[in-house]
Order: sequence, then structure tokens, then C-alpha cells
Amino acid sequence: MRLFNFLTQDIAIDLGTANTVIIHNDKVVVDEPSIVAINRITGKVVAVGKKAMQMHEKTHDNLKTIRPLRDGVIADFQAAEIMIREMIKMINPRGFLFNPSWRMVICIPSSITEVEKRAVKDSAEQAGGREVYLIHEPMAAALGIGIDVEEPIGHMIIDIGGGTTGISVIALAGIVCDQSIRVAGDEFTADIVDYVRRQHNMLIGERTAEAIKINVGAAIPDLDDAPEDYTVNGRDLMTGIPKQITISYNEIAHALDKSISKIEEAVLKALETTPPELASDIHRTGLHLTGGGALLRGLDKRLAQKTKLHVQVADDPLRAVVRGTGIALKNPARYPFLMT
Repeated sequence: MRLFNFLTQDIAIDLGTANTVIIHNDKVVVDEPSIVAINRITGKVVAVGKKAMQMHEKTHDNLKTIRPLRDGVIADFQAAEIMIREMIKMINPRGFLFNPSWRMVICIPSSITEVEKRAVKDSAEQAGGREVYLIHEPMAAALGIGIDVEEPIGHMIIDIGGGTTGISVIALAGIVCDQSIRVAGDEFTADIVDYVRRQHNMLIGERTAEAIKINVGAAIPDLDDAPEDYTVNGRDLMTGIPKQITISYNEIAHALDKSISKIEEAVLKALETTPPELASDIHRTGLHLTGGGALLRGLDKRLAQKTKLHVQVADDPLRAVVRGTGIALKNPARYPFLMT
């Protein structure tokens, strides 16, 4: 009997531009960077996730690393299929005598087109999904941070991912108004690379810029709990020789200023289009920040100053979306309206 119960397994997937997170049996079983390393000659997969990220920007002619998602949507269909399949293999629960059929719920940006939606479904089906359902990220994020999405109260969810920032007002189990801009974690990383090149005459890679963002990333230049300066290695553009510099959080706040201003403008635009009764609710409930970008130091303060509203960062914002997806997966009878 146990065998038949295992023949169909449920998994919730947050297929992100930067990271992919999978929940199985209420536990996060996979949390890996969304990247694949492939041998150019044989076409075989060399590594997926963390191992592939260690190879990123260090490959030779016979090896390439691919990030299958760009701006929240699938840019490389074949690589996405490989990545999903290999990450599902990482689950490997004990007791499977046969390869199970997978029932999947996958998060998608609310601004996704029908063609992009089809690409996500096809990739998941090719990777072994027998039933594939899609759920909009703002709804999943709201469920993941404990909001009752069915109540007649407006909530604004700002989900800052790797490729896109989605700003949605939700009420009565639906998205009332929605703004999506392609300014998020990847854009912040590119800003840091550009800043270090211009200000310090030094070339750094994407991985180093990501490390700078995590260690000294900030949205405002005057933090109460300031991180220590961070040591960075790169290549001097004048001499071509490797060199080392230290970077402070003030510099990164300056580097990210333009991109964060675009997010502020999008939030204000979303508030402008919000119906007055829901705007009244948002004044009471405030703004909810989710996604990896919510971890940027001082971002909540900056948005609060701009909007004059209370801004709350979700507990473990990186996993808010996948937690909500897991809740929807466990209660399909209660949340059928979330599936598309």
C-alpha cells in the first residue's frame, strides 16, 4: 500500500531567476542557484545548482554555464527542463521503488504572457510532471507570510526577486492591480559591477558583485547597524594585474540608488491605481516586502520614507513564495482559484 501512495508525489517549486526552491512533504528539500553547467562537446550535464555556480565565469571552451531564466521567465527551454529534472532528482526520498509521478505547483510572475506560461508548463512536463499547476507569485507570497487572501481587505505585496519586482494589490482572492518592472537582484548586481569599474578602475565578475551585495548591500547611506567594509579582489583595468580594494556600504547605497528609485516609482504608480477603499486598507496594513531583494539593508526604511506607510519585511523573505505555494498545494480544495 505504501508503494502506491508513493506513485504520485506533490512538490511545490519556486522557479526563480536567481534561485530555485522545492518543497516536498512540508520541508524545503532543494534550495539551489538556478544555473546549469553543460559540456559543449557531449551536451551532457556536468553540474546543477551550487556546483554549477562555483564553475560560473571560470569555464573553459568545452564547458558552459547557463542560467535558464531571465527576468523571471524561461529564456532557455532545454536548459530549464534539464535544471528542473536534475533538481527533482535531488529530492530522492527514501522508499521510492519506482520513479514517482510528480504533481507540481510552480510559481510564475503575475505579468507573465501566455507564451511564457506555456514554456514553464512544457518544461515541467518534460521534466516528469504528470500534473502541472501554476500559481501567481504575489498570491503565493501572501499565503506564505500568513495573509488570509480570501478576506475583503487590501494588501500590497512587493516581491523583489532576481529578475523582476512585482508589486501587487490583492483582495478577495484576486489581484486587483499589478505593476511589474524588470529591476531586481540581477540589476543590482550589474550596478555594482559598473560602479566598481567606474570608481575603482577594477573589473569584477558577477559572483563577486553578488557577494558584495550580500555582505555590504544597502539602500540608504546611514544605517543604524552598519556592516563592516568588505574586501574585494579583481583585475586592475589600467595595468591588467589582479588587485584588492575595500568597499563600504555607503558606496553600494550610492551604486544602487537609481535602480531603487525605479522600484519606488513603481510602488507609487501601483498606489495611484489602487481603488480608494483598498488604499484605505493599505494605509492600515502597510506594505509587505518579500523576495531576496527584501534583505537589502535599509530598503524598508527607504520605502517607508517615500510612501509614508508602514513597511514590513517578511520572515525569511527568500522562501515566502515557496511556502505559500506549499500551502496551496496542500489545500487544493480551499485554493482552487489560485491555480491556473
